[in-house]
Amino acid sequence: MDIQEIQRLLPHRYPFLLVDRVVELTLEKSLKAFKNVSFNESFFQGHFPGNPVMPGVLIVEALAQAAALLAFKSKGVEGSGLVYLVGMDGVRFRRPVVPGDRLDLSVTVLRSKARIWKVRGEASVAGQLACEAELIATLPDLGSPSASHESPGAGDAG
Repeated sequence: MDIQEIQRLLPHRYPFLLVDRVVELTLEKSLKAFKNVSFNESFFQGHFPGNPVMPGVLIVEALAQAAALLAFKSKGVEGSGLVYLVGMDGVRFRRPVVPGDRLDLSVTVLRSKARIWKVRGEASVAGQLACEAELIATLPDLGSPSASHESPGAGDAG
């Protein structure tokens, strides 16, 4: 899945689109993608001057966006939609992510029932685990004509 297809599915745009390419997809099961981390990313200006480190919250957001792509492809959603992150468990950061890294993203479905999806996400660099988390998200009612605009009151995550 190239960037054009990713942009058709996700509403995010620069500087908040954090998935560059999907390299493997098994519907209803798993997805592998990556983000090329560049020194030109706006967040490196202040995080941290002289020691640029990708914020952990953005690594989790990249995993959430990868999970949203998996959910949309699995459910046959066309066009930009919204997925709302409603919970995170077991978030752990294992190594810093710095400019020049390729952040490999892997999400695996633990459970999906109706509109609720629980996935395990792992972000790694050169085979070293950088972040792991279990993410819980809800999709809008896909049968609703206003599905891409419904909000369950949670924060946007994908």
